[in-house]
Amino acid sequence: MLNSKNGGRPLAAAAVASVLTVTAAACGSGGTGDGTAATASASASAAAEKVTITVQTFGSGENFGYDSAVEAWNKSHPNIQIKYDNLAGNFESEYLPQVNQWLEAGSGAGDIIGIDESGMGQMAARPQHFVDLAQYGLDSRKADFPEWKWNTGLNKDGKLFALGTDVGGMAMCYRSDLFKKAGLPTDREEVAKLWPDWDSYLKVGQQLKSKLPKTSFVDGPVTIFNTLMVQEAGKAGNLTFFDKEQNLVIESNPAVKTAFDFTKKLSEAGLSAKLAAWTDEWAAGQKNGAFATMACPSWMLGVISGNAGEENAGKWDVAAVPGGAGNWGGSWLAVTSQSKHPKEAAEVLNYLTSKEGQLHAFKEAGGVPSTLTGQQDPVVADAVNEYFSKAPSGKIFAESTQSVSPIFFGEKHTQVRAAVEQVLLGADQGSVKWGEAWAKFVAEGQMAAG
Repeated sequence: MLNSKNGGRPLAAAAVASVLTVTAAACGSGGTGDGTAATASASASAAAEKVTITVQTFGSGENFGYDSAVEAWNKSHPNIQIKYDNLAGNFESEYLPQVNQWLEAGSGAGDIIGIDESGMGQMAARPQHFVDLAQYGLDSRKADFPEWKWNTGLNKDGKLFALGTDVGGMAMCYRSDLFKKAGLPTDREEVAKLWPDWDSYLKVGQQLKSKLPKTSFVDGPVTIFNTLMVQEAGKAGNLTFFDKEQNLVIESNPAVKTAFDFTKKLSEAGLSAKLAAWTDEWAAGQKNGAFATMACPSWMLGVISGNAGEENAGKWDVAAVPGGAGNWGGSWLAVTSQSKHPKEAAEVLNYLTSKEGQLHAFKEAGGVPSTLTGQQDPVVADAVNEYFSKAPSGKIFAESTQSVSPIFFGEKHTQVRAAVEQVLLGADQGSVKWGEAWAKFVAEGQMAAG
């Protein structure tokens, strides 16, 4: 939910599992939250006997943040049992291969599975593996979500196979203590004014570097590249590496080239700490002040605070990202065609993706709700992050997703991204010459796409 090194969330290696009991009555036990009407109608046909619904997710720490949501449901719904399994930490390298194996085998997958943004293209291309949620009235939920979040849950045949959980949102995390040492503004509103666009952001980096030559401005190439590519995709037909016919467009898509060129510019300006994301060195850099800024989706706040430690509380802050809008990560839930109880599974999915379920998850794990009413609820809208200098995190991240376009992710998006990120890292660190990097970037992407 919060994302992992899908470019998204880095997650704990240990799997977390808990078994909790819930019922087949209406989703949203007090009649509150989005999706109540849809669940009530599904509830009427629920089985009288107890059934078990398995929900499989990924993530570190509090993972999807569902413990309290399931506990609340459990207290008043005795007829459906949820077995909640957090299978793995990393979505791309651990969770996705296992789930794909189960889906192809026809057994092993849960009734409900969590899917990160980076895997949605692949899953949308395989409608045979998932239930059409419109059969259970969940197509009535369209108005609950931003257009891009809803549309990403439609499969290649235009049918609804998944509903959104959280959104990544996008902001720029920065070390206010380092900004102060460099003679730059430290107030988040003033900092945001420094970089209305990415060229301005680079100029701020040069200013900071001139005052603090031993401090880098950014962590490394991956976070900046992914952030800018998604922003630029909105201007390029909402495409990244693939078009909607699954053709690789890595070489011709201006969104990819623009993000590549800017990443190259930052690196050649000496502003990168040259760190590979999700490594021990990268984590240490967040703690010891090796770099002053890092593009951060909402789920990244927990990553930074965990890596930087309590001794750095109040040194980090959050400002608007250059360009103003963006989304990196966030997840969806889908009912698999393997489920023997699809109606009950649809009820559980409806509850977990409702405003009520998403507010439980926000309180527990910090994932910003993808429902519009969830984002507007005071629990989110008025939320402040004590670690990040009391930044109004709920407001910042929710606002950053409002104008996001529905980006298309190809079936092999994760494989291509992993391959090209290695080229970016190699060029940043010096093992690949920047003059040769674009050709290698394209070639590695083509190889990964098959």
